[in-house]
Amino acid sequence: MEKLQPPRGTSDLLPQEMATQRYIFDTARAISQRYGFEEMATPIFEFTEVFARPLGETSDVVAKETYSFTDRGGAGLTLRPEGTAGVVRALISGGLTQNLPQKFFYGGAMFRYERPQKGRMRQFHQIGVELLGVSGAVGDAEMITLGALILAELGVAEQCTLHINTLGDGESRLAYRQALVDYLKPLRKKLSADSQRRLEANPLRILDSKDAGDRALLAEAPRLETYLNAESKAHFDSVLKFLDAEGVKYQINPHLVRGLDYYTHTSFEFITEALGAQGTLLAGGRYDGLAGMLGGADVAGVGWAAGVERLAMLIKAPSAPTVDVMLIGLSDELLVRLFPLGAELRRVGLRVELGYTHNLGKQLKRADRINATHAVILGDDEARRDGAILRDMESGAQEEVALKDLATKLRAKKS
Repeated sequence: MEKLQPPRGTSDLLPQEMATQRYIFDTARAISQRYGFEEMATPIFEFTEVFARPLGETSDVVAKETYSFTDRGGAGLTLRPEGTAGVVRALISGGLTQNLPQKFFYGGAMFRYERPQKGRMRQFHQIGVELLGVSGAVGDAEMITLGALILAELGVAEQCTLHINTLGDGESRLAYRQALVDYLKPLRKKLSADSQRRLEANPLRILDSKDAGDRALLAEAPRLETYLNAESKAHFDSVLKFLDAEGVKYQINPHLVRGLDYYTHTSFEFITEALGAQGTLLAGGRYDGLAGMLGGADVAGVGWAAGVERLAMLIKAPSAPTVDVMLIGLSDELLVRLFPLGAELRRVGLRVELGYTHNLGKQLKRADRINATHAVILGDDEARRDGAILRDMESGAQEEVALKDLATKLRAKKS
C-alpha cells in the first residue's frame, strides 16, 4: 500500500507547528484587543455568491482557485478563499449596520486551488481585522499601525517594508481606468496572455503584473496619481500624516493596486525579501463598496489579512512548554497511589505527566525529553513509609517527601 500523505497543498500541524501558529494567533488577537477589536468567526463555507458577486465571475480567484461544490440540497457553496467577504456578509445578515462602527478580529483556515509552493498552500491560515463604518483616513492609519505593531511583537518588523498607495475614489478610478485602457489597447498583442484577458475584465490588475514584457510596456503608462481628484488626494495625504505622526516608515508604490471595483483609496502591503517571490506578509486596504455589492447598505470598510504560514517561516518558534512534574510508579499498584496526586496538581494549574511503564531509567529519560522540571518516584520501600522520592531533574538532587506533603511542596516550587 502506498504511503499515505496529506492532500497536495495541505500539511499536518504537528505540536511544534501548532504551537507556532497558536503563538501568532494569540499575539495578534491580544494586540488587536488593545485597539478595541473583538474576535469573531464566520463559517468555513459560504453560499458561492458571497464570493462570486464581489470578486466577479471572471476574477482569478473565482474562475480558477475556489473550491466550490453543490450540496445535497442543491445549494452552491464555496470554501472561503479569504475572510473579508464573509465578515461583511455577517455584518449585513446579523443586522449590525445599525450599530457602527464594528471592529472584528478573526483567524482560521482559507482555501484556494493553486500551485503549492513555498509560503503558498491550498489550505492555509490567516489572521485578519476589519473596521466597518469608519470612512475617515484615521481608520486606514489605525489598521496599518495595528499591523505594524503585531509584526513588531512577532519580531519580524525589521524584515519588512510597508508599501502604500492610493487607488482614489470611484470617480478617480473610473477616469484612470479609461486612460489605462486607451493606452494599452493599441499594445494588446504585446501583453501577456493574463494581461490581455484582464484588459477587458479588470485592467487595473495589469499594473500588478510580474511579466517582464508587461512591466516594460507599463513604464510609459499613465500614472494613477495624475487622475486623483481633490478629495482622493486629501484622503491619502491625511493617511500619511497619521503614519508620520506615529513614526511608521513607508514607501509609496504606484504599482500597488487592488483591481476590484469595491476597493477605494488606501492600499498597503508589508513586504519582506526573506521569503523569495512570496514576500507579502500582510496586505489590506479600503473597500467602501463591498457591503453595497453584497446587497446591504453602503458601509465604509478597511482591513487587512496576514498569512500565518509565511509569518511562521520568519519568527522564532516558541519554546516547548515545560512539564512541572512527572509521576513514576514502579508498579501498577504504586502508580494507582500517585494517580490522585496528578489530579490534585492539575486542578491548581500544574502540568503533570505520567510514567506509563515501570522502567525507571526509561521514564527518567522521557522526563528529560519532555522538559520535566521534577519527577516523583514511588517504589515499594518509599510506599511502606508513605513517602516518595522528589527529584529535581536539572540538578539531579532528590529527597524523600511524605505523600501527604507532595502537593504543597510542588506548588511551592512552582510559585
